[in-house]
Amino acid sequence: MPGGARISFNSVDSSLSSLKNCQSYINTGMDIATHVALDLVESFNDVEDVNSMESVMLEYAAMDRELNHYMRAVEETVNQIKREKPENIPDLKYLVKEKFTALESKNSDSDLQRNEKYMYFKDQLKEMRKQFCRQSDNDNEAIEQIDEDLAVTQSQMNFICPITQMEMKRPVRNKVCGHTYEEDAILKIIQTRKQQKKKVRCPKIGCSHADVKGSDLVPDEALKRAIDSQKKQSWSRLEKSAGYSAATNKICC
Repeated sequence: MPGGARISFNSVDSSLSSLKNCQSYINTGMDIATHVALDLVESFNDVEDVNSMESVMLEYAAMDRELNHYMRAVEETVNQIKREKPENIPDLKYLVKEKFTALESKNSDSDLQRNEKYMYFKDQLKEMRKQFCRQSDNDNEAIEQIDEDLAVTQSQMNFICPITQMEMKRPVRNKVCGHTYEEDAILKIIQTRKQQKKKVRCPKIGCSHADVKGSDLVPDEALKRAIDSQKKQSWSRLEKSAGYSAATNKICC
């Protein structure tokens, strides 16, 4: 046929859409695994339980990589056919398989460790252990024996947003410089500066990062949990103190 065979890619587009839905399920699974791991650290569970969650994350990362490679192979094949406009309809299945195999042959373990959600998992796990005073370099994951008052003071300093100077409710971490801010506060600054066509400097005193972007911000689940935990402990101490005072007054009377 002059100008090449006319090929409809409607079914291919539909298949790609379904694959992207599968990818969203993988992302959801990784989010759940991350929350479970943080729950385990918060409740001081055995290190083996936490490590099992890391294995789950790596399995999800492998599935995500395989799915990405397959979708890329399909998209490259479709683009190639549209570009070359062959006279005869090619074997799409063979071409896709060929490209997919080539992509898979370059796989390495480092690919999985560079998965964005896996990196977030590792970062949050590290922060969670730090916030809950756990020794990340000890196989026994023993709780650090530190002065409670000093720990509380240090934690409260970490809980304060450099913008609002108030305790954070929804902390987000900057992936570039590692500093945290109240989500609404930093997004408002980014939006305002965007309208002014100006960059946003990290509001943390002493930080040299001069281009804070919304895409670089991720929820700091570990810090939020630490803040919530500190609040519960504070309320518990207040209740005990109030109960002690009431009992003392009753005895005195």
